[in-house]
Amino acid sequence: MEIFQLTKGFPKEETYSLIDQIRRSSRSVAANLAEAFRRRHYPRMFISKIVDCESEAAETQVWLDFSNECYYLDNPTTTKLISKYDEILYMAVEMKLHPEKWQP
Repeated sequence: MEIFQLTKGFPKEETYSLIDQIRRSSRSVAANLAEAFRRRHYPRMFISKIVDCESEAAETQVWLDFSNECYYLDNPTTTKLISKYDEILYMAVEMKLHPEKWQP
């Protein structure tokens, strides 16, 4: 939601490119995690959705870098958000390596 709020201040010419992409990838992280949790009974499906979550989190970091390079986000905000996604990536890797911890 923080990314959604921040992108409201991006230039209108970015509506169908950067704004759409960063919003989509950031939302997809949460959606894939929710889907992985619902599929936790099936380790391979669980891992597959966690890998999707990782991919979307990494993509979001790239869009954050672009946003910073275009001066739409300042350095402290970018650093903070990328750090949050680093934490998400760390958790996703742990979940992927130890899916048994998430099985009922």
